[in-house]
Amino acid sequence: MRKVALVILAAVMIMSVFPVAGYAESKYDAKSVILMEAETGTVLYEENSDLPLPPASVTKVMTMLLVMEAVDSGQIKLTDMVTVSANAAGMGGSQVYLEENEQMSVDDMLKCVVVSSANDACVALAEFVAGSEEAFVEKMNKRAAELGMTHTSFENTNGLDDDTVNHVISARDIAIMSAELITKHPKILEYSSIWMDSVRNGEFGLTNTNRLIRFYSGANGLKTGSTSKAGFCISASAKRSGMQLICVVMGAPSRDSRNETAKKLLDMGFAGYAYEDFPGGSLDAIRVTGSVRTEIPLSYGEFDTVVEKQNAGKIESEIILPESLAAPVENGQQVGEIIYTLDGSELARIPICAAENAERITFGQVFLQLLNSFLY
Repeated sequence: MRKVALVILAAVMIMSVFPVAGYAESKYDAKSVILMEAETGTVLYEENSDLPLPPASVTKVMTMLLVMEAVDSGQIKLTDMVTVSANAAGMGGSQVYLEENEQMSVDDMLKCVVVSSANDACVALAEFVAGSEEAFVEKMNKRAAELGMTHTSFENTNGLDDDTVNHVISARDIAIMSAELITKHPKILEYSSIWMDSVRNGEFGLTNTNRLIRFYSGANGLKTGSTSKAGFCISASAKRSGMQLICVVMGAPSRDSRNETAKKLLDMGFAGYAYEDFPGGSLDAIRVTGSVRTEIPLSYGEFDTVVEKQNAGKIESEIILPESLAAPVENGQQVGEIIYTLDGSELARIPICAAENAERITFGQVFLQLLNSFLY
C-alpha cells in the first residue's frame, strides 16, 4: 500500500509540474487568449492561441460573416423578410422565441443574433442564405479554410454543443474571422455596439450579452458565448485613437473573469501600442523616353502597421525611382518602391506603379514629329 501511495503522490507531483497535454500555464484566468490588431492582423499577445476549444456562441461570428457577405454581394437585402421554419423555431438556449411561419426582416434578425445571441434567428438566417442549416455549415467550414483558419471545425451555426462531436475553434481562428468581419463589413459594428433595443415594433426587448459595450471605453463588439462544455468565451473588439483591437478569451470559469481578462488585455494593447497608417496616393509624373508621351503619373498603395507606443511617429520612408522610364510602360507596372523603416530596420516595401500606359513611339510618329518641328 505504501508503494501505491508513493506512486500516486509522484504522479500528482508530476502533473502539477507538467500541465495537461495541449495546455501551457496561463497568466490569465482562461484556457486560451489572443490580442490582435484588426487592420494589420498583428498579434500583440497570445497564450495557447492555437488550441482548438468549444467556442459556444462565439461560433456566430462566422454566421454573421457569411450573412454580411451575402448582404454586401447583393445575394440578399436587409429589408428581405425571412420566414421562420419549424427547425429554426425549435432551437433552445438563448432565443427571441420565433414562431414557425413568423416573418422578420434580415435586419431585425441580425440584430437579434448580434445583440441577444438568438439561436433561433441564427438558424433562420442560415436557412435563408443557404437553403438549409447543413448547407450553411458547409459554407462556414469552406470559408474558414479560405481564411486560413487551420484549427476550426464547425458542426452548427450557433454554438450549441450538447450533441456536437468536434465543434471546435482556436482563439487565433476566432480573431481571424472577427477581423475579416469588422474590417470588410463594418456595418456589423452598428449592431454589435447596441446596448439595448427592441424588435417586433417595440414589443420584444433586446439587451446586449456583451457588457463591455456599456462599461469599457471604445468597445464596439463583438460576440460572447458560454456553455458548460465551453466555459465563458468572448471575441471582444474595441477602438481607440484609430486602433481597432480584437481580444479573444476562451474557457474562462465565469462571466466576470472572462470580462476582466478581456479588459486587461485590451488595456495592455491600448497602453503599449499605436496604429500607424500611411495612405496611398500619387506622385509627381515621371519622364518617359521613346514614347509620344513625355511623362506619366505614378501611384502607390497604403501601408499600415502597429508599433510600440514609444516608436509612434518615428517611421521613416524613402522613395526609390529612376530618373526616367523607357517606353513601353503599362498601366499598373511597378516602376519603383517606397521603403518604410524604423530605427534602420525595414518594415515594408510598397510598390510605386505607373498610373497610365506609355506606348513605344512608332517610326511614323517619329517622322510626323520631325515634320512638325521642321514646318513649325
